[in-house]
Amino acid sequence: MTKLKLGPIIDDKPVKVTVELPADLHRDLAAYAEVLGRENGHPPTDPVRLIVPMLERFIATDRAFAKAKRGTAASGGRSS
Repeated sequence: MTKLKLGPIIDDKPVKVTVELPADLHRDLAAYAEVLGRENGHPPTDPVRLIVPMLERFIATDRAFAKAKRGTAASGGRSS
């Protein structure tokens, strides 16, 4: 079985955002949603619902961003 980086999608109050995606990226999101559904024993999730957890996961695992964010917080939010 494939081990995907995303787990089950949690229902949460959505905030509407409009994004334009390249067609090939949307196809990949749809394929990812299908695999994720199979892996979790659920029907495929709407591919658009993958965007937020993917972005959250990306940001949470970006060490350079975490370091820069800590640096910004330590300086009181000021940039030099």
